Amino acid sequence: MKVLVVLCALFALSEGFTRIPLQRGKTLREILREKGLLEDFVKHHHYDIRTKYARSFASQGIYEPLINSLDAEYFGTIYIGTPPQEFSVVFDTGSSNLWVPSVTCQSEACQNHQRFDPSKSSTYHGTGTSISIQYGIGSMDGVVGSDTVLVSSLIDTNQQLALSTSEPGPFFTYTKFDGILGLGYPDLAVGGLIPVFDNMMTENVVQQHLFSVYLSQEQNGSVVIFGGIDESYFTGPIHWIPVSYQRYWQIPLDSIIVNGKVIACESGCQTIVDTGTSLVAGPSPDISNIWKVIGATPGQYGQYNVNCNDISSLPDIIFVINGVQFPLPPSAYTEKFGPGDCTSSFQVTNNYLWILGDIFIREYYSIFDRENNRVGLAKSV
Repeated sequence: MKVLVVLCALFALSEGFTRIPLQRGKTLREILREKGLLEDFVKHHHYDIRTKYARSFASQGIYEPLINSLDAEYFGTIYIGTPPQEFSVVFDTGSSNLWVPSVTCQSEACQNHQRFDPSKSSTYHGTGTSISIQYGIGSMDGVVGSDTVLVSSLIDTNQQLALSTSEPGPFFTYTKFDGILGLGYPDLAVGGLIPVFDNMMTENVVQQHLFSVYLSQEQNGSVVIFGGIDESYFTGPIHWIPVSYQRYWQIPLDSIIVNGKVIACESGCQTIVDTGTSLVAGPSPDISNIWKVIGATPGQYGQYNVNCNDISSLPDIIFVINGVQFPLPPSAYTEKFGPGDCTSSFQVTNNYLWILGDIFIREYYSIFDRENNRVGLAKSV
């Protein structure tokens, strides 16, 4: 399966590396919970709890705010079961399964997160079927069931999901989110389970069979919009690209150019637009060419370093997609960790597919259109 890159987890494993976590203000949901008012509010407002960044116009879709954790993972809140149990999940266009930890899971990763208790949900139905999901980093083993899932004000009934009974290895131990809500095509779903958005379409709970994503570098302000597009998040036209293979959100990539010269993907290649991956990843020879152009050199933990003083003079890396140029400026493809300590946000993947992750999506508002099987890209504001 695709590479799920969450950098903070890798850094947490690095010896001697310390990162001060960002502090965020309390959400409306947290305040209501502390006051003992959350249950009553949810009951009367159909779980439509929003932040100041959410719009209420039905024509624009249903808004689910996302939290940005260290520019490495974006996650939002869903509820599962009756009465609802709350979980934070990555809304991941690079996978198609919904899963959260189970109370029966004794892995350290599960102990560090919210765990679902099926016995406390009157709408849960178990199947007795086992499931295993393997990501590029991290994996889970669990059981399959179904229950009501609430995303913002959307009530998704009889939703198939997985409950992890084991999460081997250290990766998920260090993530801020509890589980993953996959937004890829059904063919990508392990075990043939019906993805959440497909169930939403079947149950006619979204106005349009599309969703869109805006990612901000601020801690708050990011959002996934189900069933709509919000023009206030982008400027200029939407460029539509047909999906070339309906599994991932896969589209053709014409070439990658710098200063008018093709440096990668010379004969055309394929890429996926993936909210569950932090970086931009590609085949080794092409990524090596990019590292060479930007003067990146090998560093610790597989990272490639760039001179912080050179960033302002580095070139745009331009992705040509369906004949349209999508520049990625050096401010987007480099990251500063400390005085004089900057790294490249390009990574090698063992797959033939390129991955346009969060550093690309932060630059380009992304629309995932299931009705017409196409991806829309527009310059983010």
